[in-house]
Amino acid sequence: MAGRASAQAALETRRSVLSAAAEIASMEGLDSVTIGRLADLLGMSKAGVIGQFRSKERLQLETVELVMDAFRARVWQPVRHLDPGLPRLLAACAAWVRYGADPGYSGGCLLTQVTYDYDGRSGAVHDRIAEGRARWRDTLRHDIDAAIAAGDLPPGTDVPPLVYGLESLAAGITPARLLHGDGRAEEWALRGMRTLLGLAPEG
Repeated sequence: MAGRASAQAALETRRSVLSAAAEIASMEGLDSVTIGRLADLLGMSKAGVIGQFRSKERLQLETVELVMDAFRARVWQPVRHLDPGLPRLLAACAAWVRYGADPGYSGGCLLTQVTYDYDGRSGAVHDRIAEGRARWRDTLRHDIDAAIAAGDLPPGTDVPPLVYGLESLAAGITPARLLHGDGRAEEWALRGMRTLLGLAPEG
C-alpha cells in the first residue's frame, strides 16, 4: 500500500508541476518556464522538480502533451462518435471555438501560444507540436472530404485552403479576446467558419 500511495503522490506532484508550467507558458511563453520558477511557485526544491522530468526539454515536451490532451478531451472526444462529414465537422468547429474562448489558461489558448513560440525553430518540441497539429488537420480534412462525398459540400471544394481558414479563425480568438477585449470573438469565429463552409449563420 505504501508503494502505491507513493506512486500516486508522485503522479499528483507531476500533474501539479505541469499545470503550473502550462499556466506560466500561456502568459509568457514556454521558454519562461524554468525549474527554479516552478520550485518557488509550488514550494518545492529544484531537485524535486527536476527529478520529475530530468531536463527542461522533457518538461516542455510534457507540457505540450498536457495541452494537446486537454484539446483532444474538449474538442475531439465529445464529437468523435458523430457521423463523419458535415455533422461532425460542424460539431468539432463549435467545440473548437468554445475551447478557444475558454481554454482554462489565463493567457488564452496555449496550443496557439506554443505554436507561435516554436514554429520557426527546430528540435523535439517543434516536432511534437507540428505532429499534433498535422494530426488535427488530417482530422478536419477527413470530415471535409466525407462532406464532399455526401454532397453536403460542393464537389469543387478546395480543401487545403479551407482547413487553413478554419485554423486561422480559431487562432484569432485569443488575440481578439485578450488584446482587443472582444467579447463576441467566439461568435465571430464560428460564423466565419460557417461562411467558409458555405453555410448560413446559426439562428
